[in-house]
Amino acid sequence: MMALSHKQKYLTVTLVFMLMLFIWMSQSIVYAESNPILAIPDINIDVSEAQEPEDISSTIQVIMLLTVLALAPSILVMMTCFTRIIIILSFLRKALALQTTPPNQVLIGLALFLTFFIMAPTFSDINENAYKPLVNGEITNEEAFDNAVNPLRDFMLRQVRSKDLALFVDLADVESPETTDDIPTSAIIPAFIISELKTGFEVGFLLFIPFIVIDMVVASTLMSLGMMMLPPVMISLPFKILLFIMVDGWNLIVRSIISGIR
Repeated sequence: MMALSHKQKYLTVTLVFMLMLFIWMSQSIVYAESNPILAIPDINIDVSEAQEPEDISSTIQVIMLLTVLALAPSILVMMTCFTRIIIILSFLRKALALQTTPPNQVLIGLALFLTFFIMAPTFSDINENAYKPLVNGEITNEEAFDNAVNPLRDFMLRQVRSKDLALFVDLADVESPETTDDIPTSAIIPAFIISELKTGFEVGFLLFIPFIVIDMVVASTLMSLGMMMLPPVMISLPFKILLFIMVDGWNLIVRSIISGIR
Protein backbone atom coordinates (compact mmCIF):
# COMPACT_ATOMS: atom_id res chain seq x y z
CA MET A 1 0.00 0.00 0.00
CA MET A 2 1.36 3.40 -1.00
CA ALA A 3 2.30 5.63 1.93
CA LEU A 4 0.47 8.95 2.18
CA SER A 5 2.46 12.18 1.96
CA HIS A 6 2.43 14.78 4.73
CA LYS A 7 0.05 16.99 2.77
CA GLN A 8 -2.34 14.11 2.05
CA LYS A 9 -2.36 13.13 5.74
CA TYR A 10 -3.17 16.72 6.70
CA LEU A 11 -6.08 16.88 4.22
CA THR A 12 -7.41 13.51 5.40
CA VAL A 13 -7.38 14.55 9.07
CA THR A 14 -9.06 17.84 8.20
CA LEU A 15 -11.84 16.14 6.24
CA VAL A 16 -12.46 13.64 9.03
CA PHE A 17 -12.64 16.45 11.60
CA MET A 18 -15.08 18.46 9.47
CA LEU A 19 -17.25 15.36 8.96
CA MET A 20 -17.37 14.67 12.70
CA LEU A 21 -18.22 18.33 13.38
CA PHE A 22 -21.04 18.22 10.82
CA ILE A 23 -22.48 15.04 12.35
CA TRP A 24 -22.32 16.55 15.86
CA MET A 25 -24.08 19.74 14.74
CA SER A 26 -26.79 17.74 12.94
CA GLN A 27 -27.45 15.63 16.01
CA SER A 28 -27.55 18.75 18.22
CA ILE A 29 -30.14 20.42 15.98
CA VAL A 30 -32.30 17.30 15.89
CA TYR A 31 -32.05 16.96 19.67
CA ALA A 32 -32.96 20.63 20.17
CA GLU A 33 -36.02 20.27 17.92
CA SER A 34 -37.21 17.24 19.88
CA ASN A 35 -36.69 19.05 23.20
CA PRO A 36 -38.35 22.49 23.19
CA ILE A 37 -36.73 23.41 26.49
CA LEU A 38 -33.30 23.20 24.87
CA ALA A 39 -34.33 24.97 21.68
CA ILE A 40 -32.05 27.69 20.33
CA PRO A 41 -33.44 31.13 21.26
CA ASP A 42 -34.56 33.53 18.57
CA ILE A 43 -33.26 37.10 18.80
CA ASN A 44 -34.99 39.89 16.92
CA ILE A 45 -34.02 43.55 16.62
CA ASP A 46 -36.99 45.67 15.71
CA VAL A 47 -36.76 49.31 14.58
CA SER A 48 -40.17 50.93 14.58
CA GLU A 49 -41.75 54.35 15.00
CA ALA A 50 -42.03 55.80 18.49
CA GLN A 51 -45.58 55.86 19.80
CA GLU A 52 -44.99 58.07 22.86
CA PRO A 53 -42.54 60.91 23.66
CA GLU A 54 -41.12 58.76 26.46
CA ASP A 55 -39.93 56.26 23.86
CA ILE A 56 -37.73 58.90 22.24
CA SER A 57 -36.35 59.94 25.61
CA SER A 58 -35.48 56.33 26.45
CA THR A 59 -33.76 55.91 23.10
CA ILE A 60 -31.68 59.02 23.64
CA GLN A 61 -30.71 57.80 27.10
CA VAL A 62 -29.57 54.47 25.66
CA ILE A 63 -27.50 56.25 23.02
CA MET A 64 -25.93 58.50 25.65
CA LEU A 65 -25.18 55.49 27.84
CA LEU A 66 -23.44 53.68 24.97
CA THR A 67 -21.44 56.83 24.23
CA VAL A 68 -20.33 57.11 27.85
CA LEU A 69 -19.35 53.43 27.90
CA ALA A 70 -17.29 53.92 24.75
CA LEU A 71 -15.50 56.89 26.33
CA ALA A 72 -15.17 55.28 29.76
CA PRO A 73 -11.57 54.07 29.24
CA SER A 74 -10.47 57.56 28.19
CA ILE A 75 -12.30 59.12 31.14
CA LEU A 76 -10.70 56.65 33.55
CA VAL A 77 -7.21 57.22 32.14
CA MET A 78 -7.25 60.97 31.55
CA MET A 79 -9.46 62.37 34.33
CA THR A 80 -8.09 60.35 37.23
CA CYS A 81 -4.69 59.66 38.79
CA PHE A 82 -4.17 56.58 36.61
CA THR A 83 -1.79 58.43 34.25
CA ARG A 84 0.59 59.42 37.03
CA ILE A 85 0.57 55.97 38.63
CA ILE A 86 1.26 53.97 35.47
CA ILE A 87 4.08 56.34 34.46
CA ILE A 88 5.75 55.99 37.86
CA LEU A 89 5.46 52.19 37.77
CA SER A 90 6.86 52.09 34.23
CA PHE A 91 9.84 54.25 35.23
CA LEU A 92 10.43 51.99 38.22
CA ARG A 93 10.61 48.92 36.01
CA LYS A 94 13.02 50.69 33.65
CA ALA A 95 15.19 51.84 36.57
CA LEU A 96 15.47 48.26 37.80
CA ALA A 97 16.46 47.20 34.25
CA LEU A 98 13.66 44.64 34.23
CA GLN A 99 12.18 44.35 30.76
CA THR A 100 9.01 42.34 31.41
CA THR A 101 8.94 41.91 35.19
CA PRO A 102 6.44 42.76 36.51
CA PRO A 103 4.47 42.20 33.28
CA ASN A 104 2.27 44.89 31.80
CA GLN A 105 -0.90 43.18 33.05
CA VAL A 106 0.35 43.37 36.64
CA LEU A 107 1.39 47.03 36.37
CA ILE A 108 -1.89 48.06 34.76
CA GLY A 109 -3.90 46.05 37.30
CA LEU A 110 -2.02 47.61 40.20
CA ALA A 111 -2.47 51.08 38.71
CA LEU A 112 -6.20 50.48 38.25
CA PHE A 113 -6.79 49.30 41.81
CA LEU A 114 -4.72 52.15 43.22
CA THR A 115 -6.78 54.52 41.09
CA PHE A 116 -10.02 53.05 42.43
CA PHE A 117 -8.70 53.33 45.99
CA ILE A 118 -7.63 56.97 45.61
CA MET A 119 -10.70 58.02 43.64
CA ALA A 120 -13.19 56.21 45.91
CA PRO A 121 -14.46 59.42 47.61
CA THR A 122 -14.93 61.09 44.22
CA PHE A 123 -16.73 58.09 42.73
CA SER A 124 -18.91 57.82 45.85
CA ASP A 125 -19.87 61.47 45.49
CA ILE A 126 -20.82 60.93 41.85
CA ASN A 127 -22.86 57.86 42.75
CA GLU A 128 -24.77 59.59 45.56
CA ASN A 129 -25.42 62.96 43.88
CA ALA A 130 -25.65 62.05 40.20
CA TYR A 131 -26.31 58.40 39.41
CA LYS A 132 -28.83 57.44 42.09
CA PRO A 133 -30.98 60.60 41.78
CA LEU A 134 -31.03 60.18 37.99
CA VAL A 135 -32.11 56.53 38.22
CA ASN A 136 -34.82 57.45 40.73
CA GLY A 137 -36.06 60.24 38.46
CA GLU A 138 -35.30 62.97 40.99
CA ILE A 139 -33.10 65.07 38.67
CA THR A 140 -32.79 65.64 34.93
CA ASN A 141 -29.97 64.48 32.66
CA GLU A 142 -28.40 67.94 32.65
CA GLU A 143 -28.40 68.13 36.44
CA ALA A 144 -26.95 64.63 36.68
CA PHE A 145 -24.16 65.58 34.27
CA ASP A 146 -23.29 68.68 36.30
CA ASN A 147 -23.37 66.72 39.55
CA ALA A 148 -21.05 64.09 38.04
CA VAL A 149 -18.57 66.56 36.55
CA ASN A 150 -18.20 68.78 39.62
CA PRO A 151 -16.41 66.16 41.82
CA LEU A 152 -14.03 65.37 38.96
CA ARG A 153 -13.38 69.10 38.46
CA ASP A 154 -12.59 69.50 42.15
CA PHE A 155 -10.17 66.57 42.06
CA MET A 156 -8.39 67.81 38.94
CA LEU A 157 -8.15 71.37 40.25
CA ARG A 158 -6.41 70.08 43.40
CA GLN A 159 -3.74 68.36 41.31
CA VAL A 160 -3.30 70.73 38.36
CA ARG A 161 -0.47 73.24 38.27
CA SER A 162 -1.37 76.91 38.00
CA LYS A 163 1.02 77.38 35.09
CA ASP A 164 -0.60 74.63 33.02
CA LEU A 165 -4.09 75.84 33.87
CA ALA A 166 -3.22 79.41 32.89
CA LEU A 167 -1.84 78.16 29.57
CA PHE A 168 -5.10 76.56 28.47
CA VAL A 169 -7.23 79.38 29.83
CA ASP A 170 -5.22 81.80 27.69
CA LEU A 171 -5.42 79.54 24.63
CA ALA A 172 -9.19 79.18 25.08
CA ASP A 173 -9.64 82.96 24.62
CA VAL A 174 -11.95 83.27 27.60
CA GLU A 175 -12.22 86.11 30.07
CA SER A 176 -10.05 85.95 33.15
CA PRO A 177 -12.01 83.73 35.57
CA GLU A 178 -12.71 85.21 38.96
CA THR A 179 -13.31 81.83 40.63
CA THR A 180 -12.60 78.22 39.78
CA ASP A 181 -16.25 77.77 38.81
CA ASP A 182 -15.66 80.13 35.88
CA ILE A 183 -12.89 77.95 34.42
CA PRO A 184 -14.25 75.79 31.57
CA THR A 185 -13.89 72.05 31.94
CA SER A 186 -12.38 71.88 28.46
CA ALA A 187 -9.39 73.82 29.82
CA ILE A 188 -9.09 71.92 33.09
CA ILE A 189 -8.80 68.44 31.54
CA PRO A 190 -5.76 69.01 29.25
CA ALA A 191 -4.07 71.10 31.95
CA PHE A 192 -4.58 68.26 34.42
CA ILE A 193 -3.18 65.71 31.95
CA ILE A 194 0.08 67.54 31.28
CA SER A 195 0.43 68.25 35.01
CA GLU A 196 0.13 64.54 35.72
CA LEU A 197 2.67 63.76 33.00
CA LYS A 198 5.16 66.21 34.47
CA THR A 199 4.67 64.88 38.00
CA GLY A 200 5.07 61.30 36.79
CA PHE A 201 8.32 62.15 35.00
CA GLU A 202 9.66 63.99 38.04
CA VAL A 203 9.04 60.99 40.29
CA GLY A 204 10.50 58.68 37.65
CA PHE A 205 13.68 60.76 37.53
CA LEU A 206 14.07 60.54 41.30
CA LEU A 207 13.58 56.77 41.13
CA PHE A 208 16.38 56.43 38.59
CA ILE A 209 19.04 58.15 40.75
CA PRO A 210 19.87 55.38 43.30
CA PHE A 211 19.85 52.67 40.63
CA ILE A 212 22.10 54.71 38.33
CA VAL A 213 24.59 55.04 41.21
CA ILE A 214 24.66 51.25 41.53
CA ASP A 215 25.24 50.90 37.77
CA MET A 216 28.12 53.40 37.89
CA VAL A 217 29.78 51.68 40.86
CA VAL A 218 29.49 48.23 39.28
CA ALA A 219 30.70 49.47 35.87
CA SER A 220 33.73 51.26 37.34
CA THR A 221 34.58 48.20 39.45
CA LEU A 222 34.46 45.89 36.45
CA MET A 223 36.58 48.31 34.42
CA SER A 224 39.22 48.47 37.15
CA LEU A 225 39.32 44.65 37.25
CA GLY A 226 39.73 44.49 33.49
CA MET A 227 36.42 42.67 32.94
CA MET A 228 35.42 44.67 29.90
CA MET A 229 33.54 41.83 28.23
CA LEU A 230 31.25 41.23 31.21
CA PRO A 231 28.01 43.29 30.94
CA PRO A 232 27.68 45.54 34.00
CA VAL A 233 23.88 45.14 33.93
CA MET A 234 24.22 41.44 34.67
CA ILE A 235 26.13 42.20 37.87
CA SER A 236 24.20 45.30 38.97
CA LEU A 237 20.74 43.77 38.55
CA PRO A 238 20.91 41.54 41.67
CA PHE A 239 22.16 44.50 43.73
CA LYS A 240 19.30 46.69 42.47
CA ILE A 241 16.74 44.04 43.38
CA LEU A 242 18.41 43.53 46.78
CA LEU A 243 18.32 47.27 47.50
CA PHE A 244 14.69 47.51 46.43
CA ILE A 245 13.73 44.61 48.69
CA MET A 246 15.72 45.87 51.69
CA VAL A 247 14.02 49.29 51.66
CA ASP A 248 10.59 47.69 51.07
CA GLY A 249 10.29 49.49 47.77
CA TRP A 250 6.71 48.63 46.87
CA ASN A 251 5.45 49.90 50.20
CA LEU A 252 7.39 53.15 49.83
CA ILE A 253 6.29 53.69 46.23
CA VAL A 254 2.60 53.08 46.93
CA ARG A 255 2.67 55.16 50.11
CA SER A 256 4.35 58.05 48.27
CA ILE A 257 1.86 57.90 45.39
CA ILE A 258 -1.21 57.89 47.63
CA SER A 259 0.08 60.57 50.02
CA GLY A 260 1.17 62.75 47.08
CA ILE A 261 -2.29 62.67 45.50
CA ARG A 262 -4.43 62.86 48.63
